[in-house]
Amino acid sequence: MEQERHIWKISEVNEAVRELIENSLMPFWMQGEVGTVSIQRSGHVYLTLKDERSQLKAVFFGGAAVARQLNLQPGLSVEVFGKLTVYEVRGEYQVSIRTMRPLGVGDLQRKFEELRAKLESEGLFAPERKRPLPALPRRIGVVTSPDGAAIRDFLQIINRRFPDINIKIYPSPVQGEGAEERIASGVNFFNRQNNVDVIVVTRGGGSMEDLWPFNSEILARSIVAGHLPVISAVGHEIDFTICDFVADLRAPTPSAAAELVIGRQAEIRTQLERLERNLKQALEFATEKLWRRLDNAAGSYVFKEPLHLLRQRQQHLDELTSIMNNTITNHQTKYSHDLEQLRLKLAAIRPQSLLIERQNRVNDLFLRLTQSARFQLERKNSVIAKLSHQLTALCPENVLKRGYAMLTAPSSGKLITSVNAVKPGDMVNARVADGDIQLSVR
Repeated sequence: MEQERHIWKISEVNEAVRELIENSLMPFWMQGEVGTVSIQRSGHVYLTLKDERSQLKAVFFGGAAVARQLNLQPGLSVEVFGKLTVYEVRGEYQVSIRTMRPLGVGDLQRKFEELRAKLESEGLFAPERKRPLPALPRRIGVVTSPDGAAIRDFLQIINRRFPDINIKIYPSPVQGEGAEERIASGVNFFNRQNNVDVIVVTRGGGSMEDLWPFNSEILARSIVAGHLPVISAVGHEIDFTICDFVADLRAPTPSAAAELVIGRQAEIRTQLERLERNLKQALEFATEKLWRRLDNAAGSYVFKEPLHLLRQRQQHLDELTSIMNNTITNHQTKYSHDLEQLRLKLAAIRPQSLLIERQNRVNDLFLRLTQSARFQLERKNSVIAKLSHQLTALCPENVLKRGYAMLTAPSSGKLITSVNAVKPGDMVNARVADGDIQLSVR
């Protein structure tokens, strides 16, 4: 009754509806066709989304940049992520958009991730599989559209820095149906012809749909199967494709690809120019030094009195020969004397008698060793015999021969050692010396 008497205001109704709608639904993805669109100077975007039966208002706060990037206009099919809200001033509910993309991008992203995971699991992205780029490429193969801006940027840098490098272009569409087969054919062509040192696969930027041929499995496998190194320069720096992952090197732009493919050559050319300058300076210094030595030698005593210098060297050689002969004679006399002294000492030692003495000593030691070994063997045999006699006395079979019996349970064979282990009526097995006896306990 109290609620029936309460008179609601319009704003209260709209506020209650807003709380009800906004708190009952979580954010969700939705697809539709743009009906009307208005981009405000504030950066906010107001639009209507529709399908074949209904339409719904939407607002994208701060979404002007995204709208311009997507070229948002009536008739464009999009996917939006957001939540339902209520504009209380007009009593209208609408979708507050957080993210917007062209229709189908979600499926493309899913396919991209699935293919990337598949190829990565096969090892196609592994760094150890990558092939090194040639340091001095003479011929470069480019697979791209001959009319695109990518090839113009690429050629401009190559021609400005190294106009003598040979560029071979394999014309191919870089977007649209069938483009992936043509691009893969270009890679296969250069590998088959083997007439280039490195392959560059390139195109300019674009949407995910535009770049989709470079996300194809057929292109990825053709790059991996070839023997030539491949540089991928697809899209802008923020764009990544499957082609980038499998290529031996990824360049963020076509211009960067040109710099990378000739960068090593430019570095080597700079080094050669520096080495050439150093070599020229070194040769000039060495030549000047040799000329000075020649001038000094021309005025030296050697060139003025060569015969006198030769006779001095001959006299010195005669002196050295005489010294060498005297040295040899002295050493020969000394060694002959030492040899005679050693012979006399050896005769005084009488090696034959010494040998006989050592032999007798060895025989005596051998006899003592044999006697000791025999004594130890007899002592050990005595100990073994004593232990064997003790073991024989303790053998259960011998104990049974003296009138004893062993009681065991018939079912388990377990030895019975206590009266508490049986009860009246139990059957037991008694083993005696010559067999077993079945007994009943009373």
